[in-house]
Amino acid sequence: MSTASIESPVPAGHRSPLPLLALGALGVVFGDIGTSPLYALKECFSGAHGAPLTPANLMGVLSLLFWALALVVSTKYVAFVMRADNGGEGGILALLALVQRLTADRPRLSYALAILGVFGATLFYGDAIITPAISVLSAVEGVGVLAPALSHYVVPVTVGVLTGLFLIQRHGTARVGALFGPLTLVWFLTLGTLGATGVASNPAVLAALNPLYGIAFLYQQPGLAFVVLGAVVLAVTGTEALYADMGHFGAGPIRLGWFAVVWPALTLNYYGQGALLLADPAAVQNPFYLLAPDGLRPALVLLATAATIIASQAVISGAFSLTQQAIRLGYLPRLRIRHTSASERGQIYIPIINWMLLVGVLLLVLGFRSSSGLAAAYGIAVTGAMLVDSLLIAVVMVLGWRWPVPVAGALLAGFLVIDLGFLGANAVKVVSGGWLPLSIALALFVGLTTWRRGRQILAARLQAETLGMDEFLRTLQPEVTRVPGTAVFMTGNLAWVPSALLQNLVHNKVLHERVVLVHMRTADVPWVHAAGRVQVRDRGRGFWEVRVNYGFMQRPDIPRALALCALHGLAFDLDDTTFFLGRETIIPTLRPGMALWREYLFAWMMRNAGPAAEFFRLPSARVVELGSQIDI
Repeated sequence: MSTASIESPVPAGHRSPLPLLALGALGVVFGDIGTSPLYALKECFSGAHGAPLTPANLMGVLSLLFWALALVVSTKYVAFVMRADNGGEGGILALLALVQRLTADRPRLSYALAILGVFGATLFYGDAIITPAISVLSAVEGVGVLAPALSHYVVPVTVGVLTGLFLIQRHGTARVGALFGPLTLVWFLTLGTLGATGVASNPAVLAALNPLYGIAFLYQQPGLAFVVLGAVVLAVTGTEALYADMGHFGAGPIRLGWFAVVWPALTLNYYGQGALLLADPAAVQNPFYLLAPDGLRPALVLLATAATIIASQAVISGAFSLTQQAIRLGYLPRLRIRHTSASERGQIYIPIINWMLLVGVLLLVLGFRSSSGLAAAYGIAVTGAMLVDSLLIAVVMVLGWRWPVPVAGALLAGFLVIDLGFLGANAVKVVSGGWLPLSIALALFVGLTTWRRGRQILAARLQAETLGMDEFLRTLQPEVTRVPGTAVFMTGNLAWVPSALLQNLVHNKVLHERVVLVHMRTADVPWVHAAGRVQVRDRGRGFWEVRVNYGFMQRPDIPRALALCALHGLAFDLDDTTFFLGRETIIPTLRPGMALWREYLFAWMMRNAGPAAEFFRLPSARVVELGSQIDI
């Protein structure tokens, strides 16, 4: 049998020029981190966890902001983490799949890292709910700066903008996607220009580029500085997107966009806001908007709102992609997935995820009612995911890149100092809002691990009630009635007889002339080339085995895969083929396996899973489902 080969999502010969890819990356990759200037510096000096606004504190915070961008984004992610691509794809689940492949011969380590990686992935969903809420709220709050009497319209306008954003998701982003890059470029140029104007009024603020200012702040006021780190981390939210969207653009365009446009623009804007606060401490109420001239503020509010919509779109799309990967890797049940573009396979829409995100985002906006209120909930999910990334990338350094353990250990120690510092600073905000993303992550973690474990128990129960395929073929009686046509049985294990096949034989007393057992395997690489899609084996007596391979970023299409079997001597006529599917009804019991409440949860997830026929893209008129009840 041939092995599955990795397929690049974009053939090398069809890559766009580097500057164009970098422009596209601006609109997709940097939307979240690019809107942080709307609230990050303000939160360092606001609320219960803010620092007193003194020149020394301000210079220390500016230094921490710059070096957070330098160490977390430029060094950790751009220089190191982005090197750990899984067949060209990035993101925490792609990294987890890569790590599990490297630790396949160490089951306990692989299991522990899987648990860690899954929890890190669930933290992303908490971020996906908070990011649209805090970003759009912070942009629309500019209305209150323009006309304080209109401040009471901020929440209703934010609700309207966010509702419209989620309502258009079903149409896809193909038509408006072309605008994202240029519009985001305008946003970053605006950030840089406003910042440069502020810095020009007080160039002394640039002295805070010296890390000694940040070190002095940490050393002289450790308690205060520790708390302020919980707001400093807001400047690096969205960093995971640099890695997660690597498959769409490649590492080169993302690096170019970061170093040539994004990092300079962010630095200038933060330091421009700092110069404004040195001159006018009262501007701390909203230094971003007050940095702009009065006549430009209305246009800036509109531009900021557009930028936050783009940032929110990127996070929503990321949630769809992460969900698709989780389904393919076996951590979620089948969900209805719609492809919204005929040419871009990465553009998908998952209705249930979309509406769950909308409900969560609106509840946040109506509950917290301001970006400052939401800032208390923001950060802990981001820092938790960063910590998981650090641990997983250390495994890749040692087992994948074969780096000396002392070198990898030294880098990991440096990453952990930063990650644990940020995580600890955000831990003090758990009571005031940080509990929210943690609760979301914990609930999702329970769901994902319950589904994974439940499927393992179900497979064991089904296996205990069936026969080995070799024994079945050996004892199959010649007088069994064979009817014309081809029967295709989907199975999770080719070594055992599918329960649907046994039920058909026991109840209907017949077998088709040709019986094909199809096992679909999701590889731990994102794409599998068509040349490695199928392997075919003739078992004799009219029985065939077909192994179908897909990457975790691909959508299965069993009829199309079966068409490739003709090259291996197994041709199909779909009009003469019947697809048999098993449909199990789960009966929770006190048998060993999972806690009873988790068994009920698993049974509920099974009942609400998407139809297998739709998931495998089988022709509905040719599908027969055979049900059974299984005690677990």
